[in-house]
Amino acid sequence: MAGFGDEPPEIPLGDVLGEVPLFREIQRVLLSGTGPVNWELARQVGIAVASWGVEDPRPTEQDRAGLADTVRVAELAVADFTGLPSPPDVATVEAFRRTDWVEANARGLRDLIEPVATRLSKAMADQPGTPPAPLPAGGGSGELMEMVMQRMVPLLLGAQVGGVLGYLGQRVLGQFDLAVPRPGGSLYFVVPNMARFENEWSLDGREFRAWVSLHEVTHRFEFARPWVRDHFLGVVRDLVDHAELDLSGLEQRLESLDLSDPEALSKAFEGMNDLFGQASDPEQRLRIGRVQAFMAAAEGYGDHVMESLGRKMLSTYPQIEEALRRYREGRPGDQALERLIGLEMKREQYRLGREFCERVTSLTGEATLARMWESAEALPSLPELEEPTLWLARMA
Repeated sequence: MAGFGDEPPEIPLGDVLGEVPLFREIQRVLLSGTGPVNWELARQVGIAVASWGVEDPRPTEQDRAGLADTVRVAELAVADFTGLPSPPDVATVEAFRRTDWVEANARGLRDLIEPVATRLSKAMADQPGTPPAPLPAGGGSGELMEMVMQRMVPLLLGAQVGGVLGYLGQRVLGQFDLAVPRPGGSLYFVVPNMARFENEWSLDGREFRAWVSLHEVTHRFEFARPWVRDHFLGVVRDLVDHAELDLSGLEQRLESLDLSDPEALSKAFEGMNDLFGQASDPEQRLRIGRVQAFMAAAEGYGDHVMESLGRKMLSTYPQIEEALRRYREGRPGDQALERLIGLEMKREQYRLGREFCERVTSLTGEATLARMWESAEALPSLPELEEPTLWLARMA
């Protein structure tokens, strides 16, 4: 037995820390993802935020069956009105809780988010500076600190993405509230959010759910063209790859980060949406314009179809439209996902897409307007959205 005057034995601190439950939990979180985003953390944060302060009851089979019926009616109406080919697969209708929606989108949005995360991680690695020195005594602790720093950006992005998904999970009505092309043939309906909206705005539940189905089916028809998803992801990647990043705020937060302080961790997550600087390069402004044009055209076309069919099919459509207009105007945070990929969309740009569709159909007809979905080259540019006759002349 060693006395007080004896040389203390060498303690393998890394091995000891590995036996401490708190450090095991830290290691588990840090090692839970190997990509540029810690998706396990994103999923957990998203679920926590989506269920915070609200009940999240599980929808019934009656909810799902009723939505499936409205989807089939909407499919026939959208196909007849637009002339667009029906999607190649039969839509699977899912009645979701808020947390179900978060789970599904933590998987489905990876192709959109990971290029941003990869770009950010590379920019951080290329920054000049000296990495923090390892902790002394027992090399295992130094390895732990190095691992912590390597995993910090994926951790921060995972928390940020999770916060955005959770925020949206409390508000979205369906899969295409985010007008982003997705793989697969499923349509997600967030039943607790629809029920809350119906009650808050005193709407007829059956007609409102028919409207939500029209919304989902219209976007499904748009995005079912085989080129659409690859085109959208391509223009987003091109935008992100050439983005000017402002890392100063993030670096300052990481330098002063105290991993033992939950409030400090929370503050580190703030401002992640401000990483993208102002685009000073004319080529970059063109890249931004391509993404904005796609989103404005997709939303504008969807609004045009839904309004045209809604007025014919739903007796309470004026009340639904007014409720949705007020609801959207009070939700500036719903553009958080767009800002996360370095894009700022204004309500005026979405209205521009809708006005483009109305102008084209007034001059020609629905068949001509539907040609915008023939190919990526057929989509209107921002100048063409502003002046539809330019697009008509090009498509003649």
